[in-house]
Amino acid sequence: MSKIQVDAIEQQTACGTTLTAGGGAGKTVVVDATTVTLGRCGGTVALASGASQTGFGRTGTVDWNTTPKTTGTFSAVSGDGFFLNTSGGVITANLPAGTAGAIVSFADYAGTWQTNNVTVVPNGTDKIGSLNENAILKIEGQSVTFVFVDSTQGWINTMDSTSNVRGVPPLIVATGGTITTSGDDKIHTFTGPGTFTVCSAATCAANNVVSYMVIAGGGGGGGAGPSNTAGGGGGAGGFREVKSPTTPYTASPLDGYPSSPNRVTVTATSFPITIGAGGTGPSSYAGNAPTGTPSTFSSIISAGGGGGGGYCSPEPNALRNGGSGGGGGGFNPHPGGTGNTPPTSPSQGNPGGAGGGSQNPGVFSGAGGGATATGGSGSGGAGGAGATTSINGTPTARAGGGGALNGAGGAGGGGTGSGTSFNPNSTGTVNTGGGGGGAVSYSGPTVPGGNGGSGIVIIRYKFQ
Repeated sequence: MSKIQVDAIEQQTACGTTLTAGGGAGKTVVVDATTVTLGRCGGTVALASGASQTGFGRTGTVDWNTTPKTTGTFSAVSGDGFFLNTSGGVITANLPAGTAGAIVSFADYAGTWQTNNVTVVPNGTDKIGSLNENAILKIEGQSVTFVFVDSTQGWINTMDSTSNVRGVPPLIVATGGTITTSGDDKIHTFTGPGTFTVCSAATCAANNVVSYMVIAGGGGGGGAGPSNTAGGGGGAGGFREVKSPTTPYTASPLDGYPSSPNRVTVTATSFPITIGAGGTGPSSYAGNAPTGTPSTFSSIISAGGGGGGGYCSPEPNALRNGGSGGGGGGFNPHPGGTGNTPPTSPSQGNPGGAGGGSQNPGVFSGAGGGATATGGSGSGGAGGAGATTSINGTPTARAGGGGALNGAGGAGGGGTGSGTSFNPNSTGTVNTGGGGGGAVSYSGPTVPGGNGGSGIVIIRYKFQ
């Protein structure tokens, strides 16, 4: 018997720089050695298009399919990751039959899963986290990876990201006032005159519509005369606010955003800011106290609060009109001033309470109007309530009316009405637009009313 022995039989073809081993379709190449090295240092080892690998296992990752899936139903394949675009509607993903080590990943392509969910459906009796039930993916920017472990737990989510990391287009950059932040918003607060300077505007037009609050100075409280007389409370400065949809905070009931003339769209320019002073409580009892002065931002003007009437108040009643109206003085009958003058929509303020009554047996004056309520009348008449907004990051009431005789100032900085002779300490709070409290005199000299509080301007916008 003859025997031929060789060390190896090689079948290979060469074409240019390509060497092919294996002899083509139907052939199997077996490499049997302790160490097998494929490729050289710095080279690339790749599977041919359409080929698949077995025996190497996976390392807990998937091969991402970069063609996004859109609305409808599709069947996921083990070893693949899928970008799911639900911007046009919901998506249902059917999982493959579970075998130990199978792996599937899903990622929110457009950041819309919170609006249109993804339903993940197990195959047959397979389980997702120990239950043979569907899973719902509903978090914006979420990405998940499921690995099939066994028949008890089925598919288990091994990686879950709920961060929504996306590029942000350029936003507003501005200077001016006292600058603070709240979440993704910057807040510029002006308690005195200044300039809001926009260095650069946002690329998205919606982000250039800023939120603002503009409050004018409050009216002074009316003075009181020699005996059993009282002055009316000062009206609050006009209150105007717009909350842009891009700045998440709780606005007051007077949010004027729905009316487009109230909106301010900024550009890269300077916007002068004026802050209204409060009206001075007069030392005379014979006339109305001075009104507050306006505050402005861009095209937005808030009117000063109406002054409170003196006890005899010979001036025309119209002098008590303003953002909110001043209260009427005591002794001769005097109506309260009209609020929302000049008119805005929503209203920037409310009327003051009526005053009147005889010198004997007593006094009868009206309180100043506030941003959200009319001033009261008579002894104990309270100033009209102001409005509460969180534009500065904290719920704060402003633009309260000044109180009448023994009456509290309106919530939001209104001065308290005097309760005893020679007690003029009833000023409106600074930078709230609160009206000054009315004075009272039971006997003796003239008593001045309280000064109105100065105004304020706050501007808020998205910066990141």
